[in-house]
Amino acid sequence: MRTALLITAKDLRQRTRDLSLPMYALLLPLALAFVFDLTMGAAANGERFRYVVADADGGPAAARFVDAVLRPAERAGVLELRTARTAEEARRIVGDGDAAAAFVVPAGFSAQVAAGRAAELEVIGSAESTTGTQVARSLATAYAAEVRAVRLAVAVAAGGRPDPARAGELAARAGAVPAPVAVEARTAADHQLSVATYMAAGMAVFFLFFTVQFGVTGLLEERANGTMPRLLAAPVRPVAVLAGKMLTSVLVGLASMAVLVAATTLLLGASWGDPLGVALLVAAGVLAATGVMAILAAVARTPEQAAGWQAAVAVSLGALGGAFFPIAQVGGIVAALGLLTPHRWFMRGLADLAGGAGAAAALPATGALLLFAAATGGPALLLLGRTLRP
Repeated sequence: MRTALLITAKDLRQRTRDLSLPMYALLLPLALAFVFDLTMGAAANGERFRYVVADADGGPAAARFVDAVLRPAERAGVLELRTARTAEEARRIVGDGDAAAAFVVPAGFSAQVAAGRAAELEVIGSAESTTGTQVARSLATAYAAEVRAVRLAVAVAAGGRPDPARAGELAARAGAVPAPVAVEARTAADHQLSVATYMAAGMAVFFLFFTVQFGVTGLLEERANGTMPRLLAAPVRPVAVLAGKMLTSVLVGLASMAVLVAATTLLLGASWGDPLGVALLVAAGVLAATGVMAILAAVARTPEQAAGWQAAVAVSLGALGGAFFPIAQVGGIVAALGLLTPHRWFMRGLADLAGGAGAAAALPATGALLLFAAATGGPALLLLGRTLRP
């Protein structure tokens, strides 16, 4: 064991002098996580759309649309609302890019609604804000559905033939009836990571596969440099050499992940979850990454060949496993294949920890990662052990 530790210490000193290790282990993950969080954070955390409303009607139906639909959404932080005197002014504001969409309530709107006739509520959307336009249409559609429901209630109450004199009274009474079903909106925080956390975790586990390769490919470098035969000629058991190289990968991976967890928490505001659960996921993830990279090093003939294979596999697994974006949203065969990657299980484990769940929530994902480690690390040890035989 002492020999393995000495080999690990030598490799760690050598790697720390090489700038490639800090680059892959710390600088690149932090930089990319910051860039992705900066560019994607606003959209994912909820964009505040700017809207303009031009009310040429001034009646109760128009007032209800503004006061009961638009203003509550504004108070909830979903939108910013401003008013325009005319429809032409509203169109100009949208055309100038000062609003995502405009609501135009034409004159006579309230009278048409009260009389049960077809009424139009115009939505003018900006070509540069398709999402904002869709949200505006959804708000108008929701109000139209409410009007339709009130009309149906009035018609039922009047036996299918509402008296025009009582239509307004019946409509007011129908509108005052509370909704029979209450819909509670939640943020799905118990199984959803924030953008900062997702990008921090995604970049950390993605570059983890590049970081751990510095240990296992050391065997090929020792062989290419001619130092391996001299090392084996010394009173050093081959298993100690193999253990030292593998331990280098594990320690470098653990140190890298620990620093990234702390740095992204402080710098990006990432929330990783229960510390014990995160520690279990990180340890299992490091073992899985080491196993995958080790088996590639075991079948490669040169350090260059191993580095090429490892880079290709790391990028492919990262993309398929959702290190860059939630692959589960794609659905179908792509999402199913993502379950064959350690990245997907690492991200799923963190999602299970989100919302205050305890360490036990991470056990299924941790178990899956350990299976990856056993399935790849076991064969890798056998193959690498054969190459070290005298």
